[in-house]
Amino acid sequence: MTTSSSRDLTKISPLQFIERVRRNHALEHATLHVLARRKPHTSMAGQSDFFGFWILGDVNLDEVQESIAEALQRLRSGEQELAVHPFCGTNLAAAAFLGGAAALFAFLGSGKRLRDKLERLPLAISLSGLSLLLARPLGTWLQLNLTTSAEAMTLEISDIRPVRRGWMRAYRISTRG
Repeated sequence: MTTSSSRDLTKISPLQFIERVRRNHALEHATLHVLARRKPHTSMAGQSDFFGFWILGDVNLDEVQESIAEALQRLRSGEQELAVHPFCGTNLAAAAFLGGAAALFAFLGSGKRLRDKLERLPLAISLSGLSLLLARPLGTWLQLNLTTSAEAMTLEISDIRPVRRGWMRAYRISTRG
């Protein structure tokens, strides 16, 4: 159980806070990779924060425990690619940002009339499509360099709690280090 003193974030620098979230995010992704290999047709999701991460999906506690242990060991062994997940929200954010920027660029200087804007619609669609092609490698780069950190040497699991979210199974994984 987490004590109130361990939840006192005022004693942690912003960089330490961010690094801890990045490590938890990497372990969440690695765990989802391992679980997906074990249960290939099971829908799962995760969410990370400073204190740990959530795993949501139709998996049992033993599978979660074993997958986390394997994921942590593999990250510590240098399998950094496990920190990147193709369905991460970072990829979605990259696609949304690039698509919005492409559309904005396409409509810049198009005039005030609706017809002027409609004439730019093919350009906006083309640029948005191109932005989706660029979003995948950008999302991967962002995960590798900003939103995850595969440095898991000091990361430890302190608790794994099953939690029911309506009909969905969920597990709260608490970490320290």
